[in-house]
Amino acid sequence: MRKFYVLLILVAVAFNYSIGQTVKAKIDFESLEHDFGTFKEEQGSQSYSFKFTNNGASPLILNNVRAACGCTTPQWTKEPVAPGQSGFIKVSYNPRNRPGPFNKTVTVTSNAENTTVVLRIKGVVEQREKTLAEKYPREIGPLRAKTNHLSFVKIAENDVKTEELEVINDSGESVKVDFKTPPGHLTVKAEPATIPAKGKGKIIVTYDAGKINSYGFMMHRIYLTLNGESNYRNSIGISATIEEDFSALTPEELASAPVVSFDEKAYDFGDINQGDEVEHTFTIKNSGKRDLIIRRVKTSCGCTAVTPEKKIISANESVPLKVKFNSRGKRGRQNKSITVITNDPKNPTTILRVSTNIKSAG
Repeated sequence: MRKFYVLLILVAVAFNYSIGQTVKAKIDFESLEHDFGTFKEEQGSQSYSFKFTNNGASPLILNNVRAACGCTTPQWTKEPVAPGQSGFIKVSYNPRNRPGPFNKTVTVTSNAENTTVVLRIKGVVEQREKTLAEKYPREIGPLRAKTNHLSFVKIAENDVKTEELEVINDSGESVKVDFKTPPGHLTVKAEPATIPAKGKGKIIVTYDAGKINSYGFMMHRIYLTLNGESNYRNSIGISATIEEDFSALTPEELASAPVVSFDEKAYDFGDINQGDEVEHTFTIKNSGKRDLIIRRVKTSCGCTAVTPEKKIISANESVPLKVKFNSRGKRGRQNKSITVITNDPKNPTTILRVSTNIKSAG
């Protein structure tokens, strides 16, 4: 008899489990993937509705519909879907500035027995013809350019390098291009000097590193005069990193070259009060056989001052490098860098760092 009751209980549990399974909702889609094919970018957003049916025994509730990226926007049936009834998930893809093939997913979660379903859209976007303003987004008066900055990247200390910047005259009249006095190491000209209406031209800049007598990252700005009118907004930034040329050194010279080292490369002042001025001394050492020359010391902020005790360091000599930080006008966590450039051929640039946390007054 006991066995009979145990068997009866097991049958009841199994029956209840079976009933529990059958009363769940079940979401079935007509398709899980849609291919938009090839379409033009200017056609705008493309949409497709994935239709589904609740083939379960309980109302179906879509808990969340999540797109894989912001370029894909889903809309869906928000109210519960009764058994046997249908709903939709409308997926839109925005092709603006997204030429080429795409393959995106939309993840659907619900209270159905198949809790998670992944839908997929794909296609190929043909790039539209960009407007002049998009091709040349930077305005320099009536002229347009792709950028208002020319980077010469790296230049050896005595090299001469030339770069060009293409410009478009977007106005209805010709524009005569002149330049206010540029820095002595830069030679600037426009070709043609007068750019016709809707015509193209170029600004040619020649950088003579031998005339600047400095090392490291350099930033300058040249100002244009257009049809005789000057405006400080009509300018082009010029940047370059000037490096010492060690290419002519012989193996013997390299073996006896100066070698720079520091006792530490980072220092944290800890917590300080706003308005405090703090200082720390790094030690710079020449472990080589010839004089170590400090070419340049540059800070990332005017709030940081660096004073090297001397700029020529003899072999095996160590000298202090005092760093002062002024917290006036600063708040919170501060991280500043000091770039030290020397004539060490293997390690010409060293970056030191100081940091602190500034507590607000009061």
